[in-house]
Amino acid sequence: MSDRAQHDETATPDEVPFGFRKVARDEKRGLVRGVFDSVSTRYDVMNDVMSGGLHRVWKDAMVRRLRARPGEHVVDVAGGTGDIAFRILRPFRDADPAARPRVSVLDINERMLQVGRDRAVDRGLIGGLDWGCCDAQALPLPDGCADAYTVAFGMRNMTDVPAALREARRVLRPGGRFLCLEFSRVTPALAPLYDAYSFRLLPVMGRVVARDADSYRYLAESIRTFPGQDAFAEMIAAAGFGRVSYRNLSGGIVALHAGWRT
Repeated sequence: MSDRAQHDETATPDEVPFGFRKVARDEKRGLVRGVFDSVSTRYDVMNDVMSGGLHRVWKDAMVRRLRARPGEHVVDVAGGTGDIAFRILRPFRDADPAARPRVSVLDINERMLQVGRDRAVDRGLIGGLDWGCCDAQALPLPDGCADAYTVAFGMRNMTDVPAALREARRVLRPGGRFLCLEFSRVTPALAPLYDAYSFRLLPVMGRVVARDADSYRYLAESIRTFPGQDAFAEMIAAAGFGRVSYRNLSGGIVALHAGWRT
């Protein structure tokens, strides 16, 4: 049996995956918070190391697809360190604040948000940003308030993915855009090499760079337990989005999913 298949497929309705483990539904939130508390200060460095810098290319592709316009309100969920928000605002850096999009950066992890706030100050990005610590399944926002909703590499960490998708639809106005960048299923030709990297090399890199092998072992496992491209696209459609599509990046290591609020 390959590493990709070495996890227990059985679960009760009160259990959810946390990597290859099954945990109580009300336990996962705290476990995920613990992972990101542990890696928050080295998160961006580790992203560069483990992706060879490709995470920057993937995030740039997402923001290009978004095409945020002046005055729009973008809700960026699981965006604690600000990577997506900063990219959205970069073309408007010299614009009058009233001519920029507004980005609400929301994350369940306060330590990640603190890293993002510090980075924003360092970059002189004050206007156009607001920050909030909250659960993606219960956003503190009114119905139909946002023009776009983005989430990069955060959906698979959510306890109830369908609930998070329904919440995304709730906060979007009719015609609003949904964009999700997430690790997915690689092409068969890449699978053996990708498995070896994920389960043998990645935890070692996590231990050396982030001083935390277990969190990066969880990362590899969480990718394998998250639905593949077609299954996740069906979940997005089931949440009420129209014109659902996805685009594979880097041989399916990552998929960029899109939908429109109908």
